[in-house]
Amino acid sequence: MLMRGGTSKGAYFRAEDLPADPAERNALLLRIMGSPDPRQIDGLGGAHPLTSKVAVVSVSPDPRADVDYLFLQVGVDQPDVSDAQNCGNLLAGVGPFAVERGLVPAQADETPVRIRMLNTGQYATARIRTAGRRVEYGGDTAVPGVPGTAAPVVLAFAAPDGTGTPVLPTGNTVDEPLPGVRATLVDAGMPVVLLAGEDFGVRGDETPEELESDEKLTSRIAAVRSAVMPLLGLDPAVATTVPKLTLLAPPRHGGTVSTRSFIPVRAHAAIGALAAVSVGTGLLLDGAVGARHARLPPAGQALVLEHPTGELAVSVELDRSGPIPRLLRSGVVRTARKIFDGTVYPGPAH
Repeated sequence: MLMRGGTSKGAYFRAEDLPADPAERNALLLRIMGSPDPRQIDGLGGAHPLTSKVAVVSVSPDPRADVDYLFLQVGVDQPDVSDAQNCGNLLAGVGPFAVERGLVPAQADETPVRIRMLNTGQYATARIRTAGRRVEYGGDTAVPGVPGTAAPVVLAFAAPDGTGTPVLPTGNTVDEPLPGVRATLVDAGMPVVLLAGEDFGVRGDETPEELESDEKLTSRIAAVRSAVMPLLGLDPAVATTVPKLTLLAPPRHGGTVSTRSFIPVRAHAAIGALAAVSVGTGLLLDGAVGARHARLPPAGQALVLEHPTGELAVSVELDRSGPIPRLLRSGVVRTARKIFDGTVYPGPAH
């Protein structure tokens, strides 16, 4: 099933319909998506990381979840398939897909789908509209960067035991991965590096095209990413899609902060759902890089992150009682739409 989830698009499969061996599975997915090829002309991929994604879904053996969700980022012009990260955008389509495939029975009006994210072991609950016990895709919820409106998918994240998860992987609020470069490394569902826009000559109103055309900027971003990977315990040979890097600047349209993100080296047209939760978490940490630009709302209200094509609201609740803050729960509203349901014919093996 081809679905739009949030501001991304990807192919959704039941795990049983793919090879069990990861190497065989990944080789097949490269053929299905048309990689490696900058245009992905011979497959389902859309020639961009945001449209070259795969969700693998199965009934979960974990009593705390209904389904398991494995996210795979398929390289566009490189023969790479990575499971090093979650994807909160494709997560929005997991609930509808699970109901459509009969993995979770539809309830009247609304169906909660408990999801275990295999990439990181985290849990989420997606609430989807199921009027007449059928997935409802039409609605009036707008997601900036997506044409039109659709039914809301409410995503709530929380540890099943209620203890929360630590959000500072290095234990520090501020690290200096390169001389003179201050960064806050946050992982609240997605490893993200928070940087101050002014340190990189970024105002916060640039388009993705302007950012990508600035070779000095993209070179510095790549250098920072390489420097922080050891701090996060990431192997550059394996973690090809994380961490994300977000430049923060004062808000320009009444939101909480302006964001310009790299995923990890291409400029994002918006901001991913899980990355947004990590950014929002960082804004609540005293002394975090870029947090001084934030215009925080009253306690209990959502943080509104401005991005190149609009804004995204996230809710974050932290426990600051220990030496390292812990994320208790978070939430975001996305939308999803079924685009195609049928048979895909993989390209020939090379």
